[in-house]
Amino acid sequence: MRLLFLLAFPALLLAQTSSNPPQGEPTNAAEAAAQKAKAEAAIDEKYQALVAKLPPDQQAWERVLQDQLGGFYLPIHKREKIAGRSSAWDFVQDDPKLPRVLLIGDSVSRGYTQAVRKALAGKVNVHRAPANCGPTATGLKNIDVWLGDGKWDLIHFNFGIHDRNTPIADYQQRLEQLIERMKKTGAKLVWASSTPCPDTKDGKYKAAPIPERNTAAAAVMKKHGIAIDDLFTAITPHLATMQNPDDVHFNAQGYDFLGETVAKAITEALK
Repeated sequence: MRLLFLLAFPALLLAQTSSNPPQGEPTNAAEAAAQKAKAEAAIDEKYQALVAKLPPDQQAWERVLQDQLGGFYLPIHKREKIAGRSSAWDFVQDDPKLPRVLLIGDSVSRGYTQAVRKALAGKVNVHRAPANCGPTATGLKNIDVWLGDGKWDLIHFNFGIHDRNTPIADYQQRLEQLIERMKKTGAKLVWASSTPCPDTKDGKYKAAPIPERNTAAAAVMKKHGIAIDDLFTAITPHLATMQNPDDVHFNAQGYDFLGETVAKAITEALK
């Protein structure tokens, strides 16, 4: 009998452990959702308290971010803000002696923003649009917000990866409209070619559409006399070591490389 009990004890213990999860862990989807909502509410409370203490111009910037960042990036921004971590969407306190530059682009642009700021520290006030700028269609809806007061010396911009399924004719037409709007600021314009996409395993991304859209965009830029920062050509020899596997994004080395490349293009254009 004692032997039978000893043999059965592990099974009994496992059953008890399975039916009684560690204290604090959710037991079902509804409980998990409630815990997540509670955690997000706590983060938001800390974030709102922090924002309330900021100067008016910084509060205004946070309101723009709240409106523009969306359900994916805004929670990330809030966590970074309350943790005191610097990010691409930091408020930029301009040095009035330096030129003002605006970066417009998608998540790849977000990834290299900090590297651009580092490379141009003390030389240029580097801002970025308050969003993952997405496709040209989104750009047309939000460009006025992104341009803000419009007092820019240079705008470095890109649309392409999110336009991989946009018909070429529509893509070029929207670029034309965006260029006309940005020209009204009086800023110099620099176009960044889109960085390469792999043929991902999930089929979400294909390599071929990016060179096609880079070629189409280059024709539009040539028509308007806009300089091209050819990030596609610059990064291509380094994809094996700088691009994440099966992904359009880059590792830290890749973003540093892209940031330095962008900084050089900006420096050249501002001469």
